[in-house]
Amino acid sequence: MISERPEFFTGTEMPTAGWWEALWPDPASVLSTVGLKPGLEVVDLCCGDGWFTLPIAKIASHVVAVDLDPALLEVAKNKLAAEGLTNCKFVIGDAYEIAKLVPEPMNFIYMANAFHGVPDQPRLARAVYETLAPGGLFAIVNWHQYPREETTVTGEPRGPSTELRLSPEETVDAVTSCGMMLVDIVEIQPYHYGAVFKRP
Repeated sequence: MISERPEFFTGTEMPTAGWWEALWPDPASVLSTVGLKPGLEVVDLCCGDGWFTLPIAKIASHVVAVDLDPALLEVAKNKLAAEGLTNCKFVIGDAYEIAKLVPEPMNFIYMANAFHGVPDQPRLARAVYETLAPGGLFAIVNWHQYPREETTVTGEPRGPSTELRLSPEETVDAVTSCGMMLVDIVEIQPYHYGAVFKRP
């Protein structure tokens, strides 16, 4: 369902039951592809219902899961509790305010399926820059600019509208405008790419 709440980023969407599993049955492999390693201090930004928060918590030393929707955060919290994981802090708040919400320097900030809808992407990139420790990484997972009708999951078109989708070059331009450096662009099958940046 696409949210109509004005405080959410444009195109904010949480999938119906079952299609995260169909799209990414192994979320830990996605995280590995964008450079997540054991022992890091991680922010799962715009974490939603915790589909990635859970595997992040199994890899990282500590996780801060940030989302604007308290109901989704509660779902994420319950997922981690069911696995006995206690190394995650859940924070309700606006992604633009990440530097205030997460005042301690972090090694890794992860954002999946949300950057396309951010109205002011350079502003968000600056906030992430301020939250990262020197040498820290910012990993963005975005839908490729394929037409939406071609990105089907469980037999239906999924993801943001075609017009909202960002090319890797557009993502790089938005994030490097604040002084971050591009580390890599990686393919994430079947329909995504990961853009990984470093704070110098």
